[in-house]
Amino acid sequence: MKVSSRTLFKKLVEIFQNLPKQHRGFIIASSCFLLLLLIIPSSEESLEVEEIQVGKRIQVALPEDIVPLETISRQSALPQRRSNKAHNKIITEPLPSLSPPLSTQQGGSLISGKLQRKIKIQGTIEELANLSWQTVKVRSGDSLALILKRLGFSAQTTYAVSTAKGKDSKLLKRLNVGDQLRIASNEAELLAALEYPLSKTDTLFINLVGDSYQSHRESKEVEIRESFSYGTITSSFWNAGVSAGLNDSQIINFANIFGWDIDFALDIRAGDNFNITFENKYIEGEYIGTGNILAAEITNQGEVFQAIRFTDDEYYTPDGRSMRKAFLRAPVNFKYISSSFKPKRFHPVQKRWKAHRGIDYAAKQGTPVVAAGNGKVTHAGYSKYNGYYVFIQHGNDIVTKYLHFYKRAVVKKGQRVKQGQVIGYVGSTGLAAGPHLHYEFLLNGVHRNPRTVKLPDARPIEKKYKAKFSLLAVERLKALSGAKNALLSTEKNAIAAND
Repeated sequence: MKVSSRTLFKKLVEIFQNLPKQHRGFIIASSCFLLLLLIIPSSEESLEVEEIQVGKRIQVALPEDIVPLETISRQSALPQRRSNKAHNKIITEPLPSLSPPLSTQQGGSLISGKLQRKIKIQGTIEELANLSWQTVKVRSGDSLALILKRLGFSAQTTYAVSTAKGKDSKLLKRLNVGDQLRIASNEAELLAALEYPLSKTDTLFINLVGDSYQSHRESKEVEIRESFSYGTITSSFWNAGVSAGLNDSQIINFANIFGWDIDFALDIRAGDNFNITFENKYIEGEYIGTGNILAAEITNQGEVFQAIRFTDDEYYTPDGRSMRKAFLRAPVNFKYISSSFKPKRFHPVQKRWKAHRGIDYAAKQGTPVVAAGNGKVTHAGYSKYNGYYVFIQHGNDIVTKYLHFYKRAVVKKGQRVKQGQVIGYVGSTGLAAGPHLHYEFLLNGVHRNPRTVKLPDARPIEKKYKAKFSLLAVERLKALSGAKNALLSTEKNAIAAND
């Protein structure tokens, strides 16, 4: 059976690739000699053959009529982080969309009027990883296509990179101004690798593997170290937090944790103090920022508030109650709803259409009305339209209003009240047609339907986790107290030394 020169060449290459590494140097000379005898036509053309040495890379020039130019492909470059073993793969599939223009810089030579190409038979990983890297900063209005075009790559290359195998390649469609890309070209002037740092911990890698691009994400291990801070308030909590070394995010998060119990704009007094344990993050020994608040304590006007972070990312008091306070859906034991929350309602007294931004709960005169949640009384008085009324400010910009009391309980402006505490009694004072409580719920200054608004979830620690949380709380509070005492002792000794 007659075997074509092309088939024989492929067979020889396949046999060569499967040979043990230690035999390749010995056999390569014989293989190349046999290959030349089989494929070179007998003509007046001549071909110079370099002296063959064991261990040296061999290049063979093939006539154009034997190996068509459009089927010659290049060996892909491998990224530098691959293994340092020799790589002998020869790509035989064409890369029409990625092929650069033909030039003599790619190993071409003229022999008897015909262009010849040199094909690499063997190369080491060091040669394959000889990439040329460029760092590009994303400008305003930039896209991956614009960046690669500036670097001289084609639209086909952009498409191939942006559709690289792997789920993370789509992240290249959302580049941000200021981001940096590292892009590498190989000896064939192809885009061989791309690195896109997504964050301080994650990086997207796209590599040319064979005749296609592949993407993957790598994450660096983050080391967590616990740190501590303590501060005393002299002017404002914000200034005290900055002086204690906290960043803006930590100050805001601290206030949010205790926001249901303390109004950090109105309740803070000079002499109040706080202490906090939190996470610091490091990658390979380098500090990259802060993490979660683990435990916190604040003394406000002599009252101590403490919070512990649990594994569900929520904060609880040391006895397992949620730091987020629940609200009563209805603050009175009512008979029925006499008027619902409506954008337009005919007023029974004023005899005109107007918005009704609350719920009217009809009840017997004198029925106790309680605070829907913990908070501070901001208004308590009497007006022509509201009758006797009480307004309460709760945490996280929630305000509740209670109107038309028969009389108020002993509450006054500035007083703190607890959920369920009686603040007044149902009546019909002011602009009211009969005994009822008009109740309003405002979130960030906007009226919401008290019957449908999503109320905070204030569930305590589940029973199955209670023991685990109790041990964690003891540990956290012990560390918090110990760090505070150590710092205060250090400050006291420093003052004594100066005296």
